[in-house]
Amino acid sequence: MIIDAENLILGRLATFVAKKALLGETIGVVNCEKAIITGKKDDILKKYRWKREVGETLHGPYFPRVSERVVRRAIRGMLPYKQYKGRIAFERIRCYRGIPEGLKGKKLETIKEADVSKMQNLKYMKIGDVCKFLGRE
Repeated sequence: MIIDAENLILGRLATFVAKKALLGETIGVVNCEKAIITGKKDDILKKYRWKREVGETLHGPYFPRVSERVVRRAIRGMLPYKQYKGRIAFERIRCYRGIPEGLKGKKLETIKEADVSKMQNLKYMKIGDVCKFLGRE
């Protein structure tokens, strides 16, 4: 299954992908930089800056600055990744920035429940913008 993350809310996308991976499906998520995080811009940037700066240089925790890694980290948060079944499910998930050459002709699916058009307010940011703020992308 290949999911197009464009205009999908990150948390809802992550729960859907995690459930499918636990059921045994192999999932690819494309266009990760176009996924959406809801909330006020200042609050989002403050939260992600804190996640990036918390901890120590040699001990972590380490938080990614690249969009596909941020999405993968969100999906990992929905999995029991410290257990065997969670680790195996996490290995079935692939996240990509843009659409790679190997997946260009294939059918891309979307998740209607996770679409940003279902949101009542219009306060959100794309993950690509957050990653530019963190220093990558």
